[in-house]
Amino acid sequence: MFAAERQQEILRLARDGGRVDVLSLAEEFQVTAETVRRDLKALDRAGLVRRVHGGAIPAGQLEPDLAERDTVATDEKDGIARAALAELPAEGSVILDAGTTSARLAAAFPVDSRLTVVTHALPIAARLADHPGIALHLVGGRVRHRTRAAVDAWALRAYGEIRADVVFLATNGFAVDGGLTTPDLAEAAVKRAAAQAARRVVLLADSAKFGRRHFARFGELRDVDVLITDTGLGDDDARAVEAQGTEVIRA
Repeated sequence: MFAAERQQEILRLARDGGRVDVLSLAEEFQVTAETVRRDLKALDRAGLVRRVHGGAIPAGQLEPDLAERDTVATDEKDGIARAALAELPAEGSVILDAGTTSARLAAAFPVDSRLTVVTHALPIAARLADHPGIALHLVGGRVRHRTRAAVDAWALRAYGEIRADVVFLATNGFAVDGGLTTPDLAEAAVKRAAAQAARRVVLLADSAKFGRRHFARFGELRDVDVLITDTGLGDDDARAVEAQGTEVIRA
């Protein structure tokens, strides 16, 4: 069976059953688990399925909620968060954008961190609220249920009043010719404001998001100082990103 035929059958199984898992697919098609993961990655990039821990689910029409996104590319996100620790200043101020990888970074903050942290994401604020060395500032606004992030005028106004050392930015998609994108316009506006409120922009994005384009555009790759991603981003794609003036770190 050719890869395209196998992927078509995997898509059918996902749509019929609501979910597929790597080990069952490997057994059914008599291929390795790594082959199945490559198939799922190809289908994910095409927007046909969404990868979750151990398998995939068919892509829906709605933006996935926070709990669902937190099950996607978990190992990659953990590696990105660990690598991002090196970008934390020894002291000073940081902005943490809403996102599951940003939340993992917050959870990994060293206990001896002495930083001012600004975020509009409720889950990130909850993780850092008891951190002894963090001066935490929670940006307010209307809270989007899907992302638990504050948006609209209050949030935009708050980011317009600060200048942080570094922002750790999240995205739903990034592309050389498509920029940084997310499904929601209000969310995009706050991401843009957060990026403009920092001297240095660090983008945290797993490789499956490369080439994806969503409705709301909030920046360009040339606006990003450092992209921290995983080793799934190929050499050619990494060079294309670096040609925009962005340093690429593959964790």
